[in-house]
Amino acid sequence: MKIGELASLTNTGMETIRYYGREGLLAEPVRSEGNYRIYGQAHAERLSFIRHCRGLDMTLDEIRVLLRFKDAPTENCGEVNALLDEHIGHVAERIRELRQLEKQLKALRETCLGGQDAQHCGILHELTEIAKSPAASHEREGHVKGAHAGSGLRKHGHKH
Repeated sequence: MKIGELASLTNTGMETIRYYGREGLLAEPVRSEGNYRIYGQAHAERLSFIRHCRGLDMTLDEIRVLLRFKDAPTENCGEVNALLDEHIGHVAERIRELRQLEKQLKALRETCLGGQDAQHCGILHELTEIAKSPAASHEREGHVKGAHAGSGLRKHGHKH
């Protein structure tokens, strides 16, 4: 199948497929006489595996480890267990950070209890005051978007 068919079959963008190929996660497809990439069922299965792992917020490096073991089915999977245990720790830390974020947002929400003109809005006033603080930019750096700070494709601006 051509890349468009693979993209449709796996609900994955063509650029994402190319990116995973460049990153070495997908085997290089054979080329047709017209120089089109031709993908097979193995590519679709591997791509689905990668996408599922990304859905679990795993980094590309973590996925590489998992794929290495997937490609060597007779090896001991102790490293896979350790990898997942570490990832669970990242997720637990993310949950703690998100709970703290929720508390901060609820406290901010309490600064404006009713609708009024924007110039007297407690939320806007508080956000403005926080933004003036020299520590504000440092605090924003810690906002968690995934289980891993700057993980995987997100640091490149991709949302795969």
